[in-house]
Amino acid sequence: MRTVRQLLCSLLFVVTCSIGTNAQENQSYFLHTIEKGQSLYSISSMYGVSKEDIIKLNPGSDDKIYVGNTLRIPRTGNNQKETYHTIESGETLYRLTIKYGIPAKAICDANPGLSAENFRTGQVIRIPVTTETKSASMVSQNGKKTTEATSSYQIQAPVKSRCREMHKIKRKETIYSISRSYDITEAELIAANPELKGEKNLKKGAFLCIPYSNKQISSPNKTVPTNDELFNENRKSSQQLATIKAAIILPFLDTSSGETSRMVEYYEGFLMAMDSLKRNGTSIDLYTYDSGAENTSLAPVLSKDELKNMDIIFGPLYPAHVKPLAEFANKNNIRLVIPFTSKDNTVFRNPNIYQINTPQSYLYSEVYDHFLRQFPHANVIFLEGGTGSKDKAEFIKSLKEELRSKAIPVKSVKESADIESLKALLRTDRDNVFIPTSGSNITLIKILPQLTLLVRDNPEVNIHLFGYPEWQTYTKDHLEEFFELDTYFYSSFYTNNLLPAAIHFTRNYRKWYGKEMKERYPKFGMLGFDTGYFFLKGLSLYGSGLERNLQHMSLTPIQTGFKFQRVNTWGGFINRKVFFVHFTKNYELIKLDYD
Repeated sequence: MRTVRQLLCSLLFVVTCSIGTNAQENQSYFLHTIEKGQSLYSISSMYGVSKEDIIKLNPGSDDKIYVGNTLRIPRTGNNQKETYHTIESGETLYRLTIKYGIPAKAICDANPGLSAENFRTGQVIRIPVTTETKSASMVSQNGKKTTEATSSYQIQAPVKSRCREMHKIKRKETIYSISRSYDITEAELIAANPELKGEKNLKKGAFLCIPYSNKQISSPNKTVPTNDELFNENRKSSQQLATIKAAIILPFLDTSSGETSRMVEYYEGFLMAMDSLKRNGTSIDLYTYDSGAENTSLAPVLSKDELKNMDIIFGPLYPAHVKPLAEFANKNNIRLVIPFTSKDNTVFRNPNIYQINTPQSYLYSEVYDHFLRQFPHANVIFLEGGTGSKDKAEFIKSLKEELRSKAIPVKSVKESADIESLKALLRTDRDNVFIPTSGSNITLIKILPQLTLLVRDNPEVNIHLFGYPEWQTYTKDHLEEFFELDTYFYSSFYTNNLLPAAIHFTRNYRKWYGKEMKERYPKFGMLGFDTGYFFLKGLSLYGSGLERNLQHMSLTPIQTGFKFQRVNTWGGFINRKVFFVHFTKNYELIKLDYD
């Protein structure tokens, strides 16, 4: 009898712990749906948590994550000043203002990329949380006055549990029957218990989180506003800029490195863009500052009174300078265009940043999409060498996974393989695409002779060579082979020096400065012109409403592609533009733009 009593007590203890654990678990994480181009690094940067904490909640995610899948994100790290909410089925912006006790403006201000169009189930948004309190009166549902946070939304918003109670599954119960018994929808029940997705038979004795219903709150005294109405009401009105105030912060006088000549060339191209706009009536005031060497503090520059009044800042070069400059820009609501580094994670949490150089994971995802569009029926042959960089290893690994997921044949062979070995891998019914695992010129020197002979010996077979952005710097050395091998390479920066725009710019640059631009990838004079013209022209056209009109910018840059997309509703913009450059067998050079 005592043994039975002890067993019952033990079972009761386990059940109690299970309830506590389930309830706590539903409060300790939220769900993030993985989007194209995202990596564990970018996702952890978005939420201010470590990759290790995400991996703990999502075993196996350190090996591979897949677009469309969900990750559990812990509510830890930098979440003291904000929390995150995954929009559930049936939720509206108005419903969130009730749930968190803050006005719609607070949510809109915290999520500048959120709109009625992208307010959708599964979208994660930021909910501001602060400690000071201000309130303004509002009419509640029963007609009595209550309090609502004012536009400053200085309010401690406690994160409510998503579970109004826990339900223990009984024999023969179903998702349908449980949802009906609590007057919620099946979608709401599954959203609160993601493990139910795809499940037909519920496990007796398990506990489920029963969420609060998302049904619209109705009142005879008050009409519930729609998402469109709330977003329109809280959207900041656009203002034109009589004079654009722009600043450039770069290391112009850093004699300790070889960067100075590149920065000067960028600046020279920028001045040409500004001159072109001024000739067409745009008023621009430009402020130029030397950031100094990499280990130099930016504090003296950031202390300049006039810098706080800028509409836009271009820079810096060094990664160590990004954080203080980004914080300054965010504090003073100034756009910051980062033309160079692609490895800083500030863009994932700062809405004012434009990152020109695409982060690796986003760049690769665009390349894979373009590749599959260009070669939907390919036979891909990787030429394996011992000199591939770590970056190329990641590119190749993920590309192989993409190809296999689309049932595209994938083969590998040593880059030193002879003609017969290469010929044995060819298929007459497909495009045979050779991809070296290194982008170096040494690799090209090794593989081009053999591939050229292969093409000549097999004229009836479609053979292509596919490669990397740095091949631009080797084009002059291998131009004939590139044409004969029907070569493609991808890049975010490219210009054909024979096109009128490039010829015109090069001639003007020579006329302005009495010198030629350096032969490098990319050409920094063209980069300065493109970035300067794009953003200054955008501000002259749309003023403070530039961000809402980026899709209307139809400029044709000389070298730099622009396709900006917010990384999330509260972060900045990354540039996702990628070109394929094609050297055809007809000796034509074509820049393929898939957008």
